[in-house]
Amino acid sequence: MRRLLFILSFITLLSASAYAQIVPVDHEAKINADSVRRAFDSGPYFGLYKDNYFIFGPAVGQKVTRENTNVKFQISIAQKLTRSTLPWNTYLYLYYTQKVFWNILQNSMPMTDLNFNPGIGLCKPLFTRGRFMGKLTLQVEHESNGRDSIWSRSWNKVSLGANIIIDNNLMVHGKVWIPIVDGVNNKDILKYSGIYQIGTSILSNDRRWSGSVVLVKRKDWNPFNYNTILELAFRLSRNQNQFLFLQYYNGFGEGLLEYNKFHSQLRVGIVIKPELFSDF
Repeated sequence: MRRLLFILSFITLLSASAYAQIVPVDHEAKINADSVRRAFDSGPYFGLYKDNYFIFGPAVGQKVTRENTNVKFQISIAQKLTRSTLPWNTYLYLYYTQKVFWNILQNSMPMTDLNFNPGIGLCKPLFTRGRFMGKLTLQVEHESNGRDSIWSRSWNKVSLGANIIIDNNLMVHGKVWIPIVDGVNNKDILKYSGIYQIGTSILSNDRRWSGSVVLVKRKDWNPFNYNTILELAFRLSRNQNQFLFLQYYNGFGEGLLEYNKFHSQLRVGIVIKPELFSDF
């Protein structure tokens, strides 16, 4: 219970931080080049990176049990380390994402898999014709589960990601990485957790509904072998940055501990999103 109260309190603080970043103007003004440049130069140093969510649900396609019905939550933040732009109009950021799988229906409510993902990298905002069109991020990342012995999982990667705003309703994104697999017990992780990812996000005109698809290509010759993530979110209020959230995961690599086991999982809950768009 203490763990749950702490997590809910932290999510509330993140929500307040995210709400403080919301500029009370329309979306057109938010993606104006001058407005975005000011936000990068003088905006909050601390903010959200990826989606921050708390969701719960069962496995799909098999008998529902206490073992395959769990909570998944993610906390993801970014800290800007530079006050002004670096060469090539970039900014240096420190990133941290933590993803947790929590079997709250089992005795003692164990957190079965904790994935830690710190990183440091350069972010370059992209502008064209006076409008903000997205960003590029070059990052050095580490991911591990903090375990030892045969349960230890870890790998590193140098990643290059792009988020491109096509129009007010559509954003496409992609990420490719050079892996450095140092984990003794997960030498084959690329076969399951992939070598690159692509996706798209759609937003309704009133900014209340959003949906996204993420495809992570596993390392093999089959062009259709992807881990697939489908998400749907509904903003509870135009004045809040909290959404009802549904996520469907289908494939391998959802968590590090069981990266080589297939999961098909449907979960619902609440999500707090970064301003403008989410990173994946």
